[in-house]
Amino acid sequence: MTTLNFSQHQIPTVQDLLRDDTRLVPPVLLEESAPNLGTQEVAREVFFSQEYHDIEVDKLWKKVWQWACREENIPDVGDYIVYDIADLSVIVVRSKANEIRAFYNSCLHRGTKLCLEDGNVRALRCPFHGWTWKLNGTLAHIPCQWDFEHIDENDFSLPEVKVATWQGFVFVNFDPSCEPLEVYLENLPEHFQYFPLKDRFSAGHVAKVMPANWKVTQEAFMEAYHSVATHPQILKFTGDVNSQYDVYGRHNRMITPFAVQSPHLGTQLDQQALAEALAAFEGADLAEVKVPPGVTARAYAAEGARAKMLNQLGVDCSKFSDTEMLDAIQYFIFPNFMPWVGVGAPLQYRFRPNGNDPNSCIMEVLLLLPCPPQNRPPAAKTHWLTADESWTNAPQLGGLGEVFDQDTSNLRRIQQGLKASAKSRITLGRYQESRIRHFHQVLSRYINHPG
Repeated sequence: MTTLNFSQHQIPTVQDLLRDDTRLVPPVLLEESAPNLGTQEVAREVFFSQEYHDIEVDKLWKKVWQWACREENIPDVGDYIVYDIADLSVIVVRSKANEIRAFYNSCLHRGTKLCLEDGNVRALRCPFHGWTWKLNGTLAHIPCQWDFEHIDENDFSLPEVKVATWQGFVFVNFDPSCEPLEVYLENLPEHFQYFPLKDRFSAGHVAKVMPANWKVTQEAFMEAYHSVATHPQILKFTGDVNSQYDVYGRHNRMITPFAVQSPHLGTQLDQQALAEALAAFEGADLAEVKVPPGVTARAYAAEGARAKMLNQLGVDCSKFSDTEMLDAIQYFIFPNFMPWVGVGAPLQYRFRPNGNDPNSCIMEVLLLLPCPPQNRPPAAKTHWLTADESWTNAPQLGGLGEVFDQDTSNLRRIQQGLKASAKSRITLGRYQESRIRHFHQVLSRYINHPG
């Protein structure tokens, strides 16, 4: 594909687009935070070194708050999920109607993993010898207890992992002396008061083992710079180069506008053609797309998205801004969680190591849709794709399945190419890849922290 050369200052910014929004835009989206992060390169070994992975387990995964599940995944007392990260495993259980606990997933007798799959139980019972714990973690039963008179039952409660909830997400932290979650999140609670994800439901959950390191995979979704080469089919309606990148303390954000043509394509489509391009991607009937004179494709598409939400879900989105109805507003919560706050692009990403293999990872996509008050549908079960299966086999993803397949093809080549490279470090752009640079700067602080 032949594309145009242009400077950053020649194209409309996200802020330019937001000034033309037909609704009131949440004030946090009108803010920018793009400090100069320098141009330091990143050592390629961090993406495939087994030694580096082992350090990450000790210095990162055992120290950070990480999303384990949604509260709606464990709605009833006794509901639990198993959350694994590398060799670590946690049982997150609803122990009371208003209480969630998290325990190390290991029997205190001889170490057997207590749970392998999500489920509902009255008590946590080891399948090996039958040792049993109550849902609050206290020891309930030891078969042949006469043979264990030497143990103090008060010392045999299941060891707990720190647990906290925010916006309907359940987080865990293996560090008993960790800072509170609300402190860890820094400025994000202020931002998310405008985006109540707690009120949404899980309409889809797709997971797949990807052929690259978790950081390689995650970083493919932290910039829109790759769109021109990897996803040419979306350029007619995606403002890839127009994207805004913001960085904060640990966390960061990207806003990529839709119903905007990529500057790479040069000659602009008229508003009707632009709206048709977006509608085609979404699988809509093009015969029904009719942009009135004087109306932009963004305003038209946003109004269509509001009507769709009302008709399909019974949700009134009349007060939501165009940007919330259309755009990819993607936050990043360090180290591996990407919540999108828009209504029209309701994705949530999570990336984590695939066991202890530094050359593969688990990628998950959650669809969080709004729902009428007092009428929350049950959370969707996880749809696991095989490693060789196409993302298009998950129909709940719509046109994104093809996009993810294109990314997957790249990731395999990146993982292989990093090992084959004669260059010891990777190079990043100053602005469009600033979130990746910021991520590695924060990661380095954890890895290099003493102790």
